[in-house]
Amino acid sequence: MQVLYNGSLVSGDTLALPLPNRGLAFGDGFFETLVFAEGRLRLAADHAARMQQAAAGLYLALPTPLATAEALAATLVALAAANAWPAARLRLQVWRGGAGRYTPPTHAAEWLATAEPFAADDAPLARADFALETNSLLSPLSFCKGPQAWLYVRAAHERQQRGLDEIILCDAAGHVAEAGAAAIFWLKNGQLFTPALASGCVAGVRRAAVLRAARARGLECHEGLFAPAALLAAEAVFTANVAALRPVQQVGSVRFSGEVPAGLAQC
Repeated sequence: MQVLYNGSLVSGDTLALPLPNRGLAFGDGFFETLVFAEGRLRLAADHAARMQQAAAGLYLALPTPLATAEALAATLVALAAANAWPAARLRLQVWRGGAGRYTPPTHAAEWLATAEPFAADDAPLARADFALETNSLLSPLSFCKGPQAWLYVRAAHERQQRGLDEIILCDAAGHVAEAGAAAIFWLKNGQLFTPALASGCVAGVRRAAVLRAARARGLECHEGLFAPAALLAAEAVFTANVAALRPVQQVGSVRFSGEVPAGLAQC
């Protein structure tokens, strides 16, 4: 497997990251998960916008190959091509360079992009439930991926221990926030609902795409702070992340239609 390390194409089998590494030591950075398919990087503009916001929040300067949507797409399409995969799941890790302790010694960033074959899995999620052990946490960086990754590790552990197909996080006040690795949506009376970013959920690129597509089709959309009862009263529930939209068939003891609205699955 070929990877990109600070812009250089190298073998993943021989890559060695030098120490000290502030990403490893302090989690001083963020990551993006992206999909290359049908000859293009999906939702490149949305990924670039979130990366720019994350870099600003962490006082990082994005390297030139990642700094714009066009540069990001060219960089990662080249990585997919180097691995000769028609569809690839890409992970881009960005962290602050240099040593030091908590006080940042530099704004310069280092980065690593890896790839693996991608196949979409839009199979229905048979059983989901609300998390009992972990809440979402609103913070200046909760919109991006990485700084609060431990939340999702804990949630995934609970999901696994409870034998669920998906787990739903709420904030400390009990409002629905997101699924374990995806945004969550539900339909009621012909209207689409999803938690607001004030719940502490990630500002998912597919979340944004679904909202754009729904509004373009004239579907009334609501972003807000909703109690679990609002989701449980829905007619249909589905999750959305960069990989797929997946209908949820059951949350707790409540069953749903198990359908994604027509026209949204391809957004």
